Order: sequence, then C-alpha cells, then structure tokens
Amino acid sequence: MTVYLLRHGIAEDAPPGGDDRARRLTPRGRARMAVAARGIRALGIECGVILTSPLPRAAETAAIVAAAYERAPSPRELPALAPGVPPAETLAALRPWSRHEQVMLVGHEPGLSRLASLLLTGAPDRLAIDLKKGGCVAVEVEKLVPPAGATLRWALTARQLRRLGR
Repeated sequence: MTVYLLRHGIAEDAPPGGDDRARRLTPRGRARMAVAARGIRALGIECGVILTSPLPRAAETAAIVAAAYERAPSPRELPALAPGVPPAETLAALRPWSRHEQVMLVGHEPGLSRLASLLLTGAPDRLAIDLKKGGCVAVEVEKLVPPAGATLRWALTARQLRRLGR
C-alpha cells in the first residue's frame, strides 16, 4: 500500500490566547492548495480513501484534494490524525484501511513527520523530516506494524506540487 502524508495548506494565525484547533485555511491557502491538488492528481495518485484530522484546516485541505478528482471518495475524519496523537496510535488507527492500495492522510506537523519516521525506520524520532504546509510524502508500506518495512517513494514541497498542477 502507498501512504501519502499531506500537510494542511496555509492557515490563519491563531489569535493571541485563541484556540489553535479552530484555525482555517486562508484564501491564499485554499487557492494554493487547489493548484497543488491538481499536481497530486497529475502524479497519477488515485486514493481509495482520504483520511483527515478533525481540525478545520486539515479537513478543508482534504476536501480541496477530493474536489480535484472527478470520482474521489469523500474525506473521512480520523481522530488519530489530530495534533499530539502518538504516531504508533495513528498507525494502529490506519489498520482498517489497509486493504486500500493508496491512502492519503491529511494532518499536521510534527505528527506526519513522526509517522513517516516510524514507518520508515521503526522509530518516530530517528528520521528528521520537515514537512512544510501543503507538502506531501509518499511512503510504500508492506505492513502497518512497526518496523513497517516501508520505502520512501518521494517527497514534494507545495511549490513542486503547484508546478505540476499548472
């Protein structure tokens, strides 16, 4: 199975003392993510499932990606993609979707990077990955149990995805 780890697009700043969890994508973030989503489609990615963090900025990003396809599945919320969830718990929560050949996960940093490290090395802190907003990593996974016997297929920045989407 191929797991695509996509960080949410550019989001509003949290107000001082405000709720970080309520942040949404900015108009610029939505526009840029729409172009990046076309880039994801141009790569030939056909996800059987799109799973998203419950936070608005990730859910909006997942919806934008789904809209780039004619017959994409509706994004499904996966609470284990919320910030602060240990990567081993996120990995365990993915098992019901292991029958799909391609799964896209839309979430946050540092959770996605820690999950990639867990998949690739068996430890969440062994591999330093810095996934910027709108960036995506493709990991080929043999099994959803660490060490997962995974292979890094590619890592693309949001800018690279947008170039593919133009």
